Amino acid sequence: MIRFEEVGKRYPDGTTAVENLSFEVAEGELVALVGPSGCGKTTTVMMVNRLIDPTSGRILVGGRDIAGVDPVRLRRRIGYVIQQVGLFPHRTVLDNTATVPYLTGWKKARARARAAELLALVGLDPKTYGPRYPDQLSGGQRQRVGVARALAADPPVLLMDEPFGAVDPVVREQLQEEFLRMRESVRKTVLLVTHDIEEAVRLGDRIAVYGQGHIEQFDTPGAVLGRPATPYVAEFVGADRGLKRLSVTRIEPSDLEQPPVARLDEPAARVVARLHAQGARWAVVLDAGGDLHGWTGVGELDAGGPVGDHVHRMNSWVPVGAPLKQAFGVMLQHDAGWVAVLDGARFLGVLTPAKLHEALRRSVDADARGVPRSLVPFDSVADA
Repeated sequence: MIRFEEVGKRYPDGTTAVENLSFEVAEGELVALVGPSGCGKTTTVMMVNRLIDPTSGRILVGGRDIAGVDPVRLRRRIGYVIQQVGLFPHRTVLDNTATVPYLTGWKKARARARAAELLALVGLDPKTYGPRYPDQLSGGQRQRVGVARALAADPPVLLMDEPFGAVDPVVREQLQEEFLRMRESVRKTVLLVTHDIEEAVRLGDRIAVYGQGHIEQFDTPGAVLGRPATPYVAEFVGADRGLKRLSVTRIEPSDLEQPPVARLDEPAARVVARLHAQGARWAVVLDAGGDLHGWTGVGELDAGGPVGDHVHRMNSWVPVGAPLKQAFGVMLQHDAGWVAVLDGARFLGVLTPAKLHEALRRSVDADARGVPRSLVPFDSVADA
């Protein structure tokens, strides 16, 4: 959808903002451009909608060289979200959101209906927030309106320059979560500028790590964190890159252990005997359909009766496919030695700290080999 071919930008005073950029953003993909201030990230994005023109190379959007496209028409087909949002203070939230549809000739009723639909998509009730003015919104709410406005004319490409950088860390995480949810229903081709490697890892399908005016590594978040291509990238992503990788490594069924299991209607004495034979002190309790019901221990079961009389609520659980970071957080929150992993309500197994570490190391090796993690036996994994 977006292709850079040996693109460079040099200013009359001799300053080189970027040089020899060659990369491609596939349709529906989000590529995060990450690096320190002044490294050329924003210049890269601004060249896509011709707010800045390159001095060498060419940029293609949808297979067409944008140098031959009228800049105004081009910009109306590309959504653009910036850090300070830039809402019109004298216009309502609804009319701000409908700005580009108005400019492209949509009838007022249609433009406003589209604006209301998008406000709801970004988590703002159009009946409540549509009539308000920008100064009546919080910073996070204004940022949501900026995203809605950029999507209003249904552009195929979305450019986002530090879109969540002007809000506090808690709101920033909420906005990132909302944006991830939104992308499940609205798949756009996105170039996202950020200086925050954790934001890039969380949101990006691929990451371009910038040095000074050029790309040091262009790869998936897992590969950038697991196998930095250069010492510069390793230093930029940080010595705690293993912890950051927890955010992009998903729990798979092959990561799980199978603990002792008891059924609700089983006699407690039978389960106690089984646990003693296995050298175990507790069991996961399931109903007849295999759904998780809780857990129980030998001490409770010694009282006899059915297992269902001795079940504790299971607080430490996560869904399959959740990031390892979420599982680790649940373990810490509940001071638990493991978390149950569910597919809906169906119990799949438990993730222990040892298995979490194994999954992390296998994911690094799987990326290096280009194979699924389930095909990498742990005893073949190189030392981290």
